[in-house]
Amino acid sequence: MSKLTLEESQAERGAHHRLALMVGEWEGTTRVWFQPDEVADESPCRGTIRSALGGRFVVHEYEGAFQGKPLSGIAIHGAHLDEARYETAWVDSMHNGTAIMFSVGEAGSTSGDFRVLGSYGDGQGNRYGWRTEITVDGPDRLVITHFNVLPDGTEAKGMETDYRRRAPATG
Repeated sequence: MSKLTLEESQAERGAHHRLALMVGEWEGTTRVWFQPDEVADESPCRGTIRSALGGRFVVHEYEGAFQGKPLSGIAIHGAHLDEARYETAWVDSMHNGTAIMFSVGEAGSTSGDFRVLGSYGDGQGNRYGWRTEITVDGPDRLVITHFNVLPDGTEAKGMETDYRRRAPATG
């Protein structure tokens, strides 16, 4: 059986086509939870998602604030065709310190959602999961939701960015 080519993946229902749907200028609101059902912070955010390396990847650069302090981050999202999975490398000024979080997830989903799972340590030997879902909700809405996954497998929403496509500048 032959491997899927990049050109086939960029076609209407392929993983790279789904990545391309994220490309644009975005603005919205980010909410953070430390306890279930208790929003710890809510602030405006802006982001740019651009295609990179001929559509092989998308690069998401964003900025916002947490409790009044600026934050920014960069994520590179891709679809690894040989492994049939999505992959992400993510850094930001709030969560990661000096670490790069690498995450992977199955790319075979027909839902169109981008889902990956990474992990981080607490400095005391414990590992926690960090699950990310990106949902393209029509041409002008993008929702990025992150879940903390405790060592026992329990999940809780940690952060969610609800983006709307920014209107192009006129002039």
